Amino acid sequence: MADPGKPVIVTAQRGGELRCRGWRQEAILRMLENVLEIGERPEDLVVYAARGKAARDWESYVRIVESLRHLGEDETLVVQSGKPVAVFPSSPDAPLVVMACGNVVGHYATAEYFDELCDRGLIMWGGLTAGDWQYIGFQGVLQGVYELLQAVGKEHFGGSLDRRFVLTAGLGGMGSAQPLAIAMAGGCGIVVEIDPEKCSRALERGHLASVTDDLDKALALVGPREAGSVIGLVGNAASIYSEIAEKRVVPDVVTDLTAAHDAVFGYCPVDYSLEQWRECRHLDPTGVADRARRSMAIQVQAMQRLKAGGAIVFEDGNNLRVQAEAAGVHDAFTIDGFAERYLRPLFCRGIGPFRWVALSGERADLAELDRLVVEMSFRPEVGSWISLARSHVTPQGLPARSCWLGHGERSRFAYAVNALVHEGRLAGPVAFTRDHFDSGGMTHPHIGTEGMADGSGAISDWPILDALLLAASGADLVAVHAGGAGYAGYMQSAGVTIVADGTEGAGVRLRRGLDADSGLGVLRYADAGYTAALSTARSAGLGLRHEREERQWHES
Repeated sequence: MADPGKPVIVTAQRGGELRCRGWRQEAILRMLENVLEIGERPEDLVVYAARGKAARDWESYVRIVESLRHLGEDETLVVQSGKPVAVFPSSPDAPLVVMACGNVVGHYATAEYFDELCDRGLIMWGGLTAGDWQYIGFQGVLQGVYELLQAVGKEHFGGSLDRRFVLTAGLGGMGSAQPLAIAMAGGCGIVVEIDPEKCSRALERGHLASVTDDLDKALALVGPREAGSVIGLVGNAASIYSEIAEKRVVPDVVTDLTAAHDAVFGYCPVDYSLEQWRECRHLDPTGVADRARRSMAIQVQAMQRLKAGGAIVFEDGNNLRVQAEAAGVHDAFTIDGFAERYLRPLFCRGIGPFRWVALSGERADLAELDRLVVEMSFRPEVGSWISLARSHVTPQGLPARSCWLGHGERSRFAYAVNALVHEGRLAGPVAFTRDHFDSGGMTHPHIGTEGMADGSGAISDWPILDALLLAASGADLVAVHAGGAGYAGYMQSAGVTIVADGTEGAGVRLRRGLDADSGLGVLRYADAGYTAALSTARSAGLGLRHEREERQWHES
């Protein structure tokens, strides 16, 4: 057993050997190991976004691992903000793990109070998929960024982003998906990143065509508008965006995916070097946060100038506008939010960031899953995406795939995969999960639920109900997360993992859980009055039983 006080090098187990009492428990353990294998700072248990952690501390990590290894099929492990609390007797139909992470009651849900609780070792920020062990690397948000860019291309540029210039920033755990998504969408562009090591990693993966710290050189390199050519520019986003605006260079698309949600650890102020920032954020976090917000204000004002010049500008869900508004940019929200502006029609149909992980570690299993999802012919765009992903995505950790499937599609695919596991056509079981940014999984009035038609964007009942429903359906892991860090007070979300281990019980859990999860998401948007969601709910038979029966009677 590892020393509970010291960091360890974590690699996800591969192959068919079990260390736990069953594949369901082994699957959850491998998912935990996987997020650290591919995380940003695994030595600090940080998976992504500056401080989204997998466990509260190394002692908690070791205790979680030991608990999973001994967990019975009729027991449930309870985890509070990355710390294991207890194992309770439950039933084989109950979740194996339930967790709550980063939740603070409304009056106290401020970044300052949350940071105080973190410093005292009482809580942690689990991000969206770090703290419940569902992160699959840059690929996790890759299709989301791609779908967003596709929607932008269709609406503003005659159908595609072909050779369009995209300016963005951030190459962290989630931002690292941006250059590849731009290339896959046929665009070109510049990604600004303050940390040269992150640029180097993206260059090594082949996601960047080149890296420079000279703006004029970067602009010259992107000038020919070669499809798929994305340049990494080492520098501060606020400074670079302002310089571009001053040069009267107008990109076609401007956005940002820095870790702006965290004003202390996620965004370097313009007047700090990288080294000064790393030192001062521990010595003077309040001062760093103030300077960072003022820098974000500079960046947002530059984005507004670029918008006035003709660029399509939107925030990509990192609370940049909120931070800039707090620093005095009172019209920060004249910049569109990406979800409300471009992705809501998909959410109304229950289509969102679904994902699966081949727990065997065999790439042949992933290839078979790719083949199956294309063969099932849900929608033409699914086949197109899988083809792109197979040719462009560099594997990270356990073989995984993100694919935006909708209500009913998820459960049908997962059930078919469970049959493959049962028949021995895969080398091991498969874990199914999703990003928290999903139709029923998140309330965030400045991201997923911004500008809801009925004004319900801040109501957090929906993700809480989603988690309760998933627990009732027997999902293997169910989580309820809240803001923390710079998201404090703005977010509530639910996470889920269900394991296809080839058993009859897994088939039941997959159908029940996945349909409940996406179905509630459709109903959330139907309840807000969206026509597409109402139509999807009607055709899928979602809603109260007596109302469904009455509707069917009238239609017949």
